[in-house]
Amino acid sequence: QVQLVESGGGLVQAGGSLRLSCAASGRAFSRYAMGWFRQAPGKEREFVAGVSWSGRNTYYADSVKGRFTISRDNAGNAVYLQMNSLKPEDTADYYCAAKYQRPGTNPQPMDAYQRQKEYDYWGQGTQVTVSS
Repeated sequence: QVQLVESGGGLVQAGGSLRLSCAASGRAFSRYAMGWFRQAPGKEREFVAGVSWSGRNTYYADSVKGRFTISRDNAGNAVYLQMNSLKPEDTADYYCAAKYQRPGTNPQPMDAYQRQKEYDYWGQGTQVTVSS
């Protein structure tokens, strides 16, 4: 069982930055690949970024590539999403999610991180609002 708690959301002006954190409790955090997703009002939840169990492989949606950075700290049981050059269209509730990934697993294609049904655990979300 893994519990996930997001933090770091808030209100920011366009062009600004935020750093989201996702604290994980439970066992064997390093056995899980992690993803960040977001859901804007009236829209479906979408993939934002993913990171492999080791942290060596990262994946990004085209809409955030070059602006967002995902990272993880396995010793600290946390995953982060650094968001720079924020735009009003980044406004959404942001969720972190965990899916089991056996250590030593070869790098997976990005679509393996995009499929929401593959994730075993989800946080409650943190709200990000970007004003123009």
